[in-house]
Amino acid sequence: MEQLLENLIEECQQYVEKGEVASYIPELAKVDKNQLGICVISTTGKVYRAGDYLNSFTIQSVVKTIILLQALIDNGEEFVKERIGVEATGKPFDAINMRAGNLESQHLNPMVNMGAIAMCSLIKGRSEEEKFEKLLNLTRKLACNDSIEVNQDVYLSEKRTGNKNRALAYLLKSYGLIDGDVDAVLDTYFKACSISINCEDLACIGYCFASHGKPPRSDERIFESQYATYVNAILTTCGMYDGSGEFAINVGIPAKSGVGGGIMGVVPTRMGIGIFSPGLDDKGNSYAGIRVLERLSREMFLSIF
Repeated sequence: MEQLLENLIEECQQYVEKGEVASYIPELAKVDKNQLGICVISTTGKVYRAGDYLNSFTIQSVVKTIILLQALIDNGEEFVKERIGVEATGKPFDAINMRAGNLESQHLNPMVNMGAIAMCSLIKGRSEEEKFEKLLNLTRKLACNDSIEVNQDVYLSEKRTGNKNRALAYLLKSYGLIDGDVDAVLDTYFKACSISINCEDLACIGYCFASHGKPPRSDERIFESQYATYVNAILTTCGMYDGSGEFAINVGIPAKSGVGGGIMGVVPTRMGIGIFSPGLDDKGNSYAGIRVLERLSREMFLSIF
């Protein structure tokens, strides 16, 4: 397996320059594009790595899976589904999905910015600090890494420049789709997107969703099996932004990307995958990362379809 991963990294190195880093977040604009790494954790708990798998990057939109999971843990499936829709929008991740001049809960989904911001307000806690700590601790638990922290430079950069997300959040508030103080909810969201991880952390998180709640080499169940089913289904239809349909055909697994260059892959009952390469395509997905996943899926017959 490790030799296969090394071959894939070498083969796909040609693609790292083809994407563009997320320049609208100033700190992400500074990132070197010439990085490509992968980690795979199998159901036996064996870890396979290649390339720049130890390089740190911010989780960005991949954290939407964890925000959704925390909302499910705190409120249950029916409540969350009532508040946040599950249908793909077919629009960019930061778009406003109004229909006939109206905005309703079913116009959102958890994998776009509006849905994720609304979900942050569903996390239970006595303060926004407590809510974020719950989210951070869940991330650490899923990644089997207690040292995970927020990248403060990226967080402050997002907070300074996140005016479109502010506009989305206040629009949500005006339609009664956010509970609590808008700025406090946004602060939780900005911090969550700025959590710093590496490929192995990402693969471990993916493994937990692949094994329906159990981390590698453990019988402990972090969350209920039904929540993995819920999250994985949404990742299959919405996880790769408005490139999810093409990704389903070419790769065929539940996955979530982020503009930091990370992709978390979930192969139910088989493995978790973490990939990093910061150059993005026009959908906001890692250009080289997708090429690696396409080849890995073909080589190992990973598609669930």
